[in-house]
Order: sequence, then C-alpha cells, then structure tokens
Amino acid sequence: MSMSSTTTTAQPLTIRLGHSPDSDDAFMFWGLASGTVQSPYHFEHILRDIQTLNDWAMEGRLESTAISVHAFAYVADKYALLRHGGSFGDNYGPMVVASEPLTVADLPEVVIAVPGKLTSAFLELNLFFEDQFGTNANLKYEVVPFDEIIPAVQEGRYKAGLIIHESQLTYSEEGMHLVADMGVWWTAKTGLPLPLGVNVVRKDLGNEAVVEVSRCMRESISAGLNERQSALGHALQYARGMDEQTSDKFVGMYVNHRTLDMGEEGVKAIRLLLAEGARIGMVPPVDVEVVD
Repeated sequence: MSMSSTTTTAQPLTIRLGHSPDSDDAFMFWGLASGTVQSPYHFEHILRDIQTLNDWAMEGRLESTAISVHAFAYVADKYALLRHGGSFGDNYGPMVVASEPLTVADLPEVVIAVPGKLTSAFLELNLFFEDQFGTNANLKYEVVPFDEIIPAVQEGRYKAGLIIHESQLTYSEEGMHLVADMGVWWTAKTGLPLPLGVNVVRKDLGNEAVVEVSRCMRESISAGLNERQSALGHALQYARGMDEQTSDKFVGMYVNHRTLDMGEEGVKAIRLLLAEGARIGMVPPVDVEVVD
C-alpha cells in the first residue's frame, strides 16, 4: 500500500502596518507599497487617523504602527521604538490658530479644539500652558477630529484650535490667525527639534521579525527620498486638496534626514518631552529605548 505525501508551503508572516492617510506617511511608505522594497513578509497597509492608531496601540492590535510620541509612553512595554520613521518639527510644529486675532494671554479664557488627548500636540499644548501660565494653568479644550478643527473655528463653535498636518501650511489661506507655534516655543526653550510621531514594532514578534520590519521601513523611507518624484506622485493621493508644490513642501517638513535616522538629538528630544510630560503628571515615567 503506497502512501502519498503532500507538501505545504508556509505562508509568509503578515505585518499589518498602521499609518495615517497623509501625504507625508504615504511618501514614507511608498517603497513598500510600490514593491520597490522586497521582503519575505507580507505588508498590509492599514490607514487610520493618528488618534485611532494611538488607541489601537494600547491594545497591541497592529504588528507595526505609526503613533504619537505621547502615546508611546503608554505602550513601551508592547512596542519597540525604531530609529527611523520619526516626525520632528525643526522650529515648527502644531499651532494654535484663531478666526480672530488673539494673544497667548487670551488662551486660558477660551475653549481650544484639540485633535486627540493622546496626540503629541495635546501633550505639547499642556506643557506650553504650564510654561506660560504656571502649574495652575487652566487649559479648556474639547476633542475634535483633526480635519474638522479649522471648519469648527470658522463656524464659531470654538475660539481657537490646535492644528496638525497640512493645516500648518494652509491655515492663513483659510482666514486663520496664528496665536502660538509649539515648535517655535519648544526649540527656543530646549534647542531641540519637537518630537511628534514615531514608528514602532511589536516586541512579541521576536528579534528576527523586529529587525526585518525595521530594515524594510528604513529602506522604504530611503527609496522615497532617492526617487522623490515617484514617491511624491503616490503621496498626492492623500494631499487633501494641496497642490503639488505645497505637498512637496509639507513632505519635506516631515520626511527628511531625521526621518531616516532620528540621531542622538532626536532620541534626546523624545526623552526630554516624555520626562516633562511625566513631571506635570500627563504620562507615566518611561525608559525610552530605541532599537535599530
């Protein structure tokens, strides 16, 4: 009696890769999305707003994801922080804007629309308030989806809004007045770039997978920087109405040499931001370890 044998082929590991549907993230991950970067793993791109990705990271839902630096303080036990993929503002960052001219001194008297309690922008706004108005500063806020903040301020539902993403370049065209720039404030105070977002990979995948995901993401960023026009063409799908010139400027703000490797200055900035957050009781103390 003969026995037949069947051979099964192991399925490649699927890495669900979370990132925002923004032109800078699309540019960063063009190398992977286009197949320019090859891997034995299968990468599934999951596009969600940053607040959703922050919430999912709390659950450890995705194998790898972009998250706010603020949120990393709560998930450092589950996720390893990568040296690449980070977003920093070099003397620019999230902004408080208003439909009518306001001064910084007016801010404790108004309700500010903010894009999420786990965003780095919200942590930085709290630190800004503490720096400007002391430990008893009264920050009044309501959470509004980031892309609805300027319309909400225009409609008069809020006196001011904390804006992120491409609104930082287009707010004046929409009739908004700048009240405060968190990046300008942070750099003047610390001499460091302002940490905003980072990319992480789940530790329980094991060292081999962590290293491979890290390699693929680093090479994807490098591919975009080396083949800028192709990557920018892909990114324009997510530009939310920005023209190519403005999109190129926005991408350049958040995908650059520091994105490829945050360097010791970037690590120092992240550690300082989270230490300051812990000092005012907004995040738990965390030991920031960065893996290659």
